[in-house]
Amino acid sequence: MTASVETMLVRWKKHEGKEIEVFEEFRLLTSEVVSRTAFGSSYLEGKNLFEMLMKLYFLIFKNLFKFRFPGISKLIKTNDEVESKRLEKGIREGIIEIVKKREEKAIMIGETDSFGSDFLGLLLKAHHDSNEKKRISVDDLIDECKTFYFAGQETTNTLLAWTVFLLALHTDWQEEARKEILQIFGKQTPNSDGLAKLKTMSMIINESLRLYPPIVSIARKVEREVRLGKLIVPANVEIFIPSLAIHHEPQLWGEDVHLFKPERFSEGIAKATEKRIAAFLPFGMGPRNCVGLDYATTEAKIVLSMILQRYSFTLSPAYVHSPLQYITVRPQHGAQVILHSL
Repeated sequence: MTASVETMLVRWKKHEGKEIEVFEEFRLLTSEVVSRTAFGSSYLEGKNLFEMLMKLYFLIFKNLFKFRFPGISKLIKTNDEVESKRLEKGIREGIIEIVKKREEKAIMIGETDSFGSDFLGLLLKAHHDSNEKKRISVDDLIDECKTFYFAGQETTNTLLAWTVFLLALHTDWQEEARKEILQIFGKQTPNSDGLAKLKTMSMIINESLRLYPPIVSIARKVEREVRLGKLIVPANVEIFIPSLAIHHEPQLWGEDVHLFKPERFSEGIAKATEKRIAAFLPFGMGPRNCVGLDYATTEAKIVLSMILQRYSFTLSPAYVHSPLQYITVRPQHGAQVILHSL
C-alpha cells in the first residue's frame, strides 16, 4: 500500500499549487493496491484484468433494472450483452493464465505447496488442498478474484474521495488530523503500530462513511421465519436495509445529522448515536459484517496520512457537488481540490 501511495505522490508533484481531481487519482491508486495485494508480482497483469472487470460491473449496473421478455433475450442479444460475454470470457482466460504461470513457477522451484503469500497464492493453496472437502474449484477461485477487486477497490476509492472533499471543506479537522499524524509518524512512512493510534483519523473516516457510505443499502435473505419487532417475516423473503437512510435519520443522530461532525465518534461507534442504538452500517453488522473492513480502513489511513504529511488542500471553485449512485456513491463530476505543498 505504501509503495503505491509513494508512486501516486510523485505524480502529484506537478500539481503543487494547482487543481487536482482526486477521484480519478484514487481510482488509479486503489486499482494498483488491490492488484498488488491480489496478484503480487503479477499485479500488472492483474490490472488489465481488473479494467475489464470494471467495464463488466458498469454494464451490469447499467442494465440492472431493464426489462427483458423471457425467450426473446435468448434469440436477440443487445450490444451490452455481447460485450459482457466478451469481457467475462477475457477475465476468465486471463485469471486462468496467471494461475497456470504461478503453478508452473511453484513446480520449477520444487515447492508445489507454496504459491505465494498474496491473495492468489492463498486461493491456489485452497484449490490444491489435500482435503477434497476443503478444496475450491477454478470457478470459485475466479469468482473470489472478482469479488476481491470490487470490494477492495471501488469502495475504498469513493471513501477516500469523499473524505478528502470533507477535509477540504473543513480545514480545521484537516489540521487536527495532520497534527496527530505528525505527532505519531513525523515524516516517516506510516506503520501498523502507529495506525492503531490514529483516533482523530478514525473519527473522520467514520463520519465520512456515515455521510457518504459507498454502498447505500444491504440485502439479506431470510432463511427461516423470523420475528423483527412486531413483524413476522416469512422464509425466503429478501430484505433491503437502507444504510444511507439510517445514517441520515435525525431521531438516531440528532437534528445536526447532515453536518460533518467527527466528534460523534469520539467514544467509538457504539456510543455515536444519541440513543446508543447501533445504526452505523457502512460495512454491515454482526456475523455477516464485511470481511474487508480492516483492509479498507487500513488503506484509507495510510493514504490520508501520507498525503497530509506532505500537503494541505482546499476545495476548488470548479467543484460541483453532485453525489451519484453508480455501483457506489461517487462524485458525478469528480472531486477537485487545490493542492498546497507544506
